[in-house]
Amino acid sequence: MTSKILIVVFLIAIVWNLGAGLYYMMTDKGGSDKTVKALTRRIALSVLLIILIIIGMATGYIQPHGL
Repeated sequence: MTSKILIVVFLIAIVWNLGAGLYYMMTDKGGSDKTVKALTRRIALSVLLIILIIIGMATGYIQPHGL
């Protein structure tokens, strides 16, 4: 159950940073590097989430199911 909550929290943080990047892109008009930082955080969170899922599957903490 904790793994599901952790995955959902990561997904919310990823979408939040994507929205922040869009907001900064529309309001700053290239005046600062906030857009780049928000999108970099989004990519880092996505990579970290994928790595955590792979580790969870390898250790048996996350059980994939076949549909």
